[in-house]
Amino acid sequence: MRPRDEVIRDLARQWLTKADQDLAVAAHLLSEDAPFLTAAAFHAQQAAEKYLKALLVRHQVEFPKTHDLGELLDLLATADAALAQQLRAAEGLNPYAVDTRYPGDCPEMTVQDGRQAVALATQVKEQVFLRLGAYLQGPSDR
Repeated sequence: MRPRDEVIRDLARQWLTKADQDLAVAAHLLSEDAPFLTAAAFHAQQAAEKYLKALLVRHQVEFPKTHDLGELLDLLATADAALAQQLRAAEGLNPYAVDTRYPGDCPEMTVQDGRQAVALATQVKEQVFLRLGAYLQGPSDR
């Protein structure tokens, strides 16, 4: 049986891998001559969500199946209140999880909106990696 900390570290890494993939897709979708704005923003939101969930896993804070970054930041505040406050702007990504995926009352996105979404997700990534860097280099690395 693997030690609990090793299992937690591996699960955090898995969340980070998926988040990195979403962020890379978001950046790629913006780099096209005719960018796919709503898809890029969706993947940026997904990346931020998964980075936060990796940090919650590391702190062993249970979280529901949710796309609400505010809810995840509230949970994160129980382990790292300063970081949760610092990342509050990421809540601006919430509409990209569902609202922009379907036709309706959402305004058209601009290239600037897409870039801002990727920038917010990148900020979340940078702060999460600052907190997790040493932890990820733990004893499960062989």
